[in-house]
Amino acid sequence: MDSDAVRERLLKRRDELRQRATEASADLRHEADPLSADFAEQVTQRENDDVLGAISHSAKAELQQVEAALRRLAAGRYTHCAVCGGDIEPERLAAVPSTDRCRTCAEADGGARGRSARS
Repeated sequence: MDSDAVRERLLKRRDELRQRATEASADLRHEADPLSADFAEQVTQRENDDVLGAISHSAKAELQQVEAALRRLAAGRYTHCAVCGGDIEPERLAAVPSTDRCRTCAEADGGARGRSARS
């Protein structure tokens, strides 16, 4: 495993997620597009706010996973499963770089791809 390449990939993803969360938050605050005076238009804007809220929440959740992966990488625990302590398969890490679980433990946990109580 090339830890420098992994770190760069995680840092790039972290930057993308930070940007996405920042943009969604700005849109939720209606910085560039204030609420319309028209009630029907406000309804549409509020529906869009729900979508933006979900995007922001998703980006922040993945951001936490990426930051935890960076901490594990720095501590030398990046390839170790947080549940069983075994090795996380290289192809799994290539597909989901922020994962903290091997395939077996992720499947046993209902497919969790990066969550961990011990991150």
